Amino acid sequence: MGRMDFSLSTYYPIFFFLVAVVLFAVGVLVITHLPFLKPKKRTPVKLMPYESGMDPIGDARQRFDVKFYLVAILFLVFDVELLFLYPWAVATYGRPDDPVLPAEFRSITFWEIIVFLVTLAVAYVYAWRKEVFKWR
Repeated sequence: MGRMDFSLSTYYPIFFFLVAVVLFAVGVLVITHLPFLKPKKRTPVKLMPYESGMDPIGDARQRFDVKFYLVAILFLVFDVELLFLYPWAVATYGRPDDPVLPAEFRSITFWEIIVFLVTLAVAYVYAWRKEVFKWR
């Protein structure tokens, strides 16, 4: 196997491009935020809070139902847990000519994932029995 040559000069075009992009972004931000370009007339309508096209009603610190938080947490739990399956599948059942895991670890890994999926199913059934998925 030959020695790989590394020369920083091959990356100069990428560095120049990144510097140009950053300078352009900074220039646009500076130009668009100059004080003499901003509108100066402040009216009560312009100073009023704006929320999704509707006038705000009530206090901004109102209480939300716990259901919103439960749905968000359940989404994160099931979404993140399912994301763990992709690296497992690639590592365990990738290309046969270039395995990531040795053959002796494949059965152990398979049973670990079965335990993981059973735990996921138990959590799903628990959430279903507690009627977390029903929106009131």
